[in-house]
Amino acid sequence: MPYKDILVFLDATSDTPARLDLAISLAQEHGTRLLGVDVSTPAAFEGRWKDQATGLQDLFHTRLNSAHLDGEFRAADRSAGSWKAFYAHFADLVIATQRHETNAEVVLPAVPQDVLLSAGVPLIVLPPNWQPQPVGRNIVLAWNASREATRAAHDALPLLSRAEKVTLFEFAPPADQMESAPGLMTDHLRRHGIDAELFTWPDTGDNSLLDALFSCLDRQGADLIVAGAYGHSPLFERLFGGVSQDLIHNASIPVLMSH
Repeated sequence: MPYKDILVFLDATSDTPARLDLAISLAQEHGTRLLGVDVSTPAAFEGRWKDQATGLQDLFHTRLNSAHLDGEFRAADRSAGSWKAFYAHFADLVIATQRHETNAEVVLPAVPQDVLLSAGVPLIVLPPNWQPQPVGRNIVLAWNASREATRAAHDALPLLSRAEKVTLFEFAPPADQMESAPGLMTDHLRRHGIDAELFTWPDTGDNSLLDALFSCLDRQGADLIVAGAYGHSPLFERLFGGVSQDLIHNASIPVLMSH
């Protein structure tokens, strides 16, 4: 099913223009409506952040009109602690930026992790200071046959089907543990018109999963990671669960995650 609504979080930081650029690009490519949601804290409307915070609605509508896109601007409930206040449950894809020390004061604390783990919607999470560039041309799909990885793969199908190159990355466990059946997954993707190349990294204990994944990204020249997001999943903690938070906080390229 194609994306019909893409949501982008807006805030007073310098990361917002690049995030909005990506959201507009994807909305144009997929023919979707774009929702801009202001996730500023009350502190953002004071001091040095004030002009940027109060100008978010004008910035969004100006960019939306220039791109000839249909869309809406909304503001998150700044007094609510629930993910339901962020409108993510009305979108097919959400775009956010990693939480880091320079934005913690002005971005509501549920963004992005609580929204990711609670809303049931895939998020593309951008690194801080990310510069606009094509996303989704060369995708690495982190695969281990878990529920979360399966969900991420299917949530990313509209992007995977448009990619020029897709790599299915498997961090191979010992034979007596979980069988990830990567060949079955590449066959399934082929049924969707996606010709994925299998990249298997043997789990010999010499490298961590995260190091192996980043090595794969470098070798493939990827511009997007697709991976499952793990909250509390002891069964897969050793394989992917233990690195999902490291991935969302340390990746240098955009990451699409589902939970």
